[in-house]
Amino acid sequence: MPELTALRPATAVDIDAVSTLLQPEAKGDVILPRSRDDLFEHLSELLVVERNHHIVGCAALHVYSRNLAEIRSLVVAPSTRHLGLGRMLVKGCEAMACRLAISQLFALTYVTDFFLQLGFAVIPRESLPHKVWTVCIHCHNFASCNETAVHKTLNIKDYLQNDAH
Repeated sequence: MPELTALRPATAVDIDAVSTLLQPEAKGDVILPRSRDDLFEHLSELLVVERNHHIVGCAALHVYSRNLAEIRSLVVAPSTRHLGLGRMLVKGCEAMACRLAISQLFALTYVTDFFLQLGFAVIPRESLPHKVWTVCIHCHNFASCNETAVHKTLNIKDYLQNDAH
């Protein structure tokens, strides 16, 4: 029987599974920890990948301003890595940004090559607005962070035209 995989907005029912998925990555300092309360508060930002009715991936699109959003909390379960689910989540975040008319995306990452393959470019972290760091300041690695900032400009007009067909 074929695997059933779907990308969709997260629902409140998904929060426990998303929290469970994020915890090992947060403990390993790959992503910032997120409490269940924080996940509920930002539910509308979350996308999940469901495979055979189990949440195996998630990502969030956090909007900072009229034209800037961050892809954050991007995690795929180890057992399903290398199946294109991370790519699916990033493309889902890009589509969400385009629907919101936001053309500038960035991420802070340890897996730079993954984002470069998706059309992102490395940028100086210092080029990001100060308000981006309001979350990072709580990280114990803040002073010695070695994440790479990546950026992509989306073509909203082309996306909206293609989406209308």
